[in-house]
Amino acid sequence: LEIGAGTGLVSVVAALLVETYFCFKGHMSLMQKAVQQDRVPAWVSSIQSTFGKDVYHYVGQDIVIYESIDSYGAVMWPAALALCSFLDNNRDEVNLQGKEVLELGAGTGLVTIVASLLGASVTSTDLPEVLTCRHTPEVEVLSWGYDLERTHPTSIYRYDYILAADVVYHHDFLDELLATMKHFCRPGTTVIWANKVRMENDLTFTENFKKAFHTSLLAEDGDMKIFMGTCRH
Repeated sequence: LEIGAGTGLVSVVAALLVETYFCFKGHMSLMQKAVQQDRVPAWVSSIQSTFGKDVYHYVGQDIVIYESIDSYGAVMWPAALALCSFLDNNRDEVNLQGKEVLELGAGTGLVTIVASLLGASVTSTDLPEVLTCRHTPEVEVLSWGYDLERTHPTSIYRYDYILAADVVYHHDFLDELLATMKHFCRPGTTVIWANKVRMENDLTFTENFKKAFHTSLLAEDGDMKIFMGTCRH
């Protein structure tokens, strides 16, 4: 079943309702502890696969994610792991403590959880079919497109950071995605976008991203790249 093909959203195949559960272990006070620079390489996540669940370790916490193959949004994509590791291991460069953060295409919510553990107030957004449960941090439906000033006026929705991981892949709404990034990126906002290059349209989007924002390459490992962008106006 193709979902939202006429609304300018990512086409998603959803056969079942997807439930994603998040489990934090340990005390939140661990968020305040400094990261040991030699604890883990910047691109390596600590993951233990068991029956139907994955356990990730970031910011001193075990985070349990239940995945499903019934929806793109219920699968853990590699750029999400790369972005989580980067944020965890580069806290001085990207300080999320006390910041307002918006995540686009949150999927399983791992990036949102890690950003929250790092001290950010996060709004996690995705398609309505993906958001079948409500949980902390704040979760909100967001349709990529050109009419966002009506639904999400910039006078109200202001963020210090916009996070996006593996939102560029084989779909027809890359222009709408870029328009959404530009809408929320105001003076003082930083976009951090992580992506693994797979297809030609990934490179096209990257060039358009560079034209739309003042950009720099934060990190790269082969086809995996993390870009930072700020608005040009």
